[in-house]
Amino acid sequence: MTPGARVAAAIEVLDVIRAGGAAEQALTGWARGARYAGSKDRAAVRDHVFHVLRRWRSCAACGGGETGRALIIGALRDGGTDPAQLFTGEGHAPAPLGPDELQQGRPATEAEARDLPDWLWPHFERSLGGDAGRVAKALRHRAPVILRVNLQRLSRADARARLEAEGIVTEPVETTRSAMHVLEGERKVAQSTSYAEGLVELQDTSSQAAMEQLDLPRGARVLDYCAGGGGKVLALAARAEAAWFAHDIAPQRIAHLPPRAERAGVEVTVLATAALGRAGPFDLVLCDVPCSGSGTWRRSPQAKWRLTPERLTELTRLQAEILARAAALVAPGGRLVYTTCSVLDIENQEVTGDFTAAFPSWRVTDSCTWPVCDTGDGFYLAQIEREA
Repeated sequence: MTPGARVAAAIEVLDVIRAGGAAEQALTGWARGARYAGSKDRAAVRDHVFHVLRRWRSCAACGGGETGRALIIGALRDGGTDPAQLFTGEGHAPAPLGPDELQQGRPATEAEARDLPDWLWPHFERSLGGDAGRVAKALRHRAPVILRVNLQRLSRADARARLEAEGIVTEPVETTRSAMHVLEGERKVAQSTSYAEGLVELQDTSSQAAMEQLDLPRGARVLDYCAGGGGKVLALAARAEAAWFAHDIAPQRIAHLPPRAERAGVEVTVLATAALGRAGPFDLVLCDVPCSGSGTWRRSPQAKWRLTPERLTELTRLQAEILARAAALVAPGGRLVYTTCSVLDIENQEVTGDFTAAFPSWRVTDSCTWPVCDTGDGFYLAQIEREA
């Protein structure tokens, strides 16, 4: 595909997204119908689409509208490319720019330049203070690709050497013991032997750092209550000897955990909801709750535009319900660990504060926030201890 044809494909995908389609499904649907597109073509189209999703409002301002075509025009201008060079009408390229499109659009307002919905900005200011603008700007860029090394199997230096032999260049992230930032060969990771053998996993730095905060006595009984794919329980299991259990209300989300655990050489017992009471109590229950994902919007930018005030309220209610249910599974003297990938206080300190106010036998003993940065997503962790 020519650069112009790639841009035309991105316009097609963006129009599907504008009509309500999910980004990943829209990209997959286009790729199935574009058998001629090679892997580099698909990657280029994806990059165009995700650039727009991260910067929708500023692209719309610069491109003069919110059609797929206008958004791509704005994105190209935003990146310093004259769209007329690609909008030639030749081959499969988009039609040439019209008179109105040849105008430079207009400068984005301050609100548009943040690339956030207007209603969200007060939440950012209240939660992040003077750092709100920096975080909003950071969320407009691509997220880093971060690996977690299974330190029970090999050292970080050995993992770097193995990956480099497969064309994957990394550097250690010094804020954690196990994280590595992928500098080259990002798209080779999932096909590498190190990944297939469970020597490395994809996991953000902040998530790894949060799990390193947890002190786990030998032989503890640990439940990952909202396990999803199991990344956090596997990170914990890579550095401590304990009895590991995992649960998720949606069986399809946890279906990938058993093969991942087998690759990593870890035994994790997956529990159905009905079996939780019989299997408990547990010394530590991890609640990585559903949230806005605001700390990870670089990775899932469509979520930024789909979040509404009503949905945020629903999420905080769900978070409170999950904490209350999980608390019943904790042994006397045990701990709840509450985590989100949100940067919003309404999902973090306010939820844990409301919980301890409602349940006086519990108290927050430690909490930590990780900001959005070059090597990590936004993340929050609170340890909540139950009286013995």
